[in-house]
Amino acid sequence: MKPEIWTPHVTVSALVERAGRFLMIEEETSTGLRINQPAGHLEAGETLVDAVIRETLEETARAFTPDALIGVYLAHYARPGRAGATYLRFAFCGTAGDEIAGRGLDGGIVRTLWMSADELRACVDRHRSPAVMRCVEDYLAGRRIPLDFVHTHSVAPRPELFLGQAQADGK
Repeated sequence: MKPEIWTPHVTVSALVERAGRFLMIEEETSTGLRINQPAGHLEAGETLVDAVIRETLEETARAFTPDALIGVYLAHYARPGRAGATYLRFAFCGTAGDEIAGRGLDGGIVRTLWMSADELRACVDRHRSPAVMRCVEDYLAGRRIPLDFVHTHSVAPRPELFLGQAQADGK
C-alpha cells in the first residue's frame, strides 16, 4: 500500500509591537469574530518573507518590514464534521508603517486593533488559534532567530507569473 502524502498548510504571521501594544486584526471566521496577528497562507512562488510582507499589507494596509523570525509552530486542529487540518506557522516580528490611506483590507477583515499583552491574555477565547498568544509570549521572552536562518531553494514560479511570461514570449 502506497503511503499517504501528508501536507500541512504553511502560514506566516507578523508581530508588530509599538509602545507595548501589538498590531492585531479582527476577522470573520466560521466560528465568529476572532482576533489574530496579520497572517495567511504561503502562495506558490513566494518566499516566507515575501508572504508575511504581502499578508500584512493585505490585512492591515501597512507595509511590514520583518526583522527576525520568532518561531515555527506546528498544530493540528480538529474540525467538527470535516477532516482536521495541520498548520505550520512561521511567525516574524518587525516594523510596520502607517496605514496607507485609501487601501482596503482583505475580505473578512473587520478592523485592525492595537492591543497590549494583558488585553490579549484577557481574551484568549476570541483568538483565532492558541498560536496567537504563544507567538506574543515568545516575542516577549526575547526569542529572535535571524532572517538568514530561513532559506528558499527552488521555489516553483507562481502560475500567473509563468503564464504572463509565456504570453510575453509569444507562446
